[in-house]
Amino acid sequence: MRDARESVRKVERGPRRPGCPVHRGADGTWEVRGYEAAREVLRATDTVQAGLGVETVEKLPARVRRPVLYQDGPGHREQRRQTARFFTPRHVDEHYRELMTRVAEEQTAVLRAAGTAQLSDLSFTMAIEVVRDILGLTHSRPGLKSRLERFFPEEFGQPGFTSPRGLYWLLRQNTNWLRIHLADVRPAIRAHRKREGERDDLISHLLAEGCSGAEILGECLTYAAAGMVTTREFICVAAWHLFDDPELLGRYRAAEEPERLELLREILRLEPVVGRLSRRATAPMRVGEASIGPGELLTVFVDEANADPDAVGRDPDLLRPGRSWNPGPGPGPGPAGLAFGDGAHRCPGAAVAVLEADVLLSRLFALDGLRMSGRPRVSFKDEIGGYEIRELTVTVPRSAR
Repeated sequence: MRDARESVRKVERGPRRPGCPVHRGADGTWEVRGYEAAREVLRATDTVQAGLGVETVEKLPARVRRPVLYQDGPGHREQRRQTARFFTPRHVDEHYRELMTRVAEEQTAVLRAAGTAQLSDLSFTMAIEVVRDILGLTHSRPGLKSRLERFFPEEFGQPGFTSPRGLYWLLRQNTNWLRIHLADVRPAIRAHRKREGERDDLISHLLAEGCSGAEILGECLTYAAAGMVTTREFICVAAWHLFDDPELLGRYRAAEEPERLELLREILRLEPVVGRLSRRATAPMRVGEASIGPGELLTVFVDEANADPDAVGRDPDLLRPGRSWNPGPGPGPGPAGLAFGDGAHRCPGAAVAVLEADVLLSRLFALDGLRMSGRPRVSFKDEIGGYEIRELTVTVPRSAR
């Protein structure tokens, strides 16, 4: 048995402040670390999206429609309502499961043929194929994976005109935008217009809404970041936990799908891929005992809120699939807690991410002798409190090939 005081987190984001649900940081930002306070902020109607590059998006001309991630208010709610059909559990099962299964079997075959592979490559291919089907990126030129890798590098710079490095990053990202537009988005738009009404995907919806090519590009890249990049990391961290805990792996292998999905959500509760969510108050509001003024910034520490013992019960830093939550008033959070956010901006693709993770991992761990070679390397995206897991090398013995 593990010591109840031992954390099994693979990703440590720095010192925490237990027992301090809302605190004003040295820079004036309100840091929200308690579960109940975090949910209150994420569900508040007197806030708008902050962080995630929203300052750059706000500089776009008023006539340009913002990606749904950067919208708030009635327009945002209407867009979410219109696209919700793509992400219901039933739609995910009926429309994407077969694709997930095919891609997972292809990636398993890649591993068996080579004997070794980087899980970040296998999982990224899986995430790309699923999200491109949801989006309708059906006519891409070869090389989408490498174009996305360039657009979402392991280390970001800060674009700008005030330094050679800033100018380099500005030119680099503009070039990457153009590559994806020319090679992926524009061919898809042309194909959709020729076959109007034949597909039901996000690009079809955006064209029906009258969106321009640039607006569709922005929306596609937003979904790429939210659905491809984060799912890759989720699959990697889940595999890491399973490799390191034989008892947990045995439970996962023996379980039926509903129990496997619950186990994966518990891993995600403990290891949320995006650990920081920011909002800006638009009116006076109270969060717990704190009084927040208009224009003030609030940052939700998702990893800490998800480990609030008042909500998640005993041993919040340990994996306890099937744990009993005490979510307070209103609907409960589900096993992943706030890992997918909450309120108006809750990630719509939660069901997609968890199912595709299970479809791939269940097939990989069915291989006899599958093992992890060495220790993965973790890097961080400080602006979102996110992590990237690289060098998680998986191998199979020759007998399993």
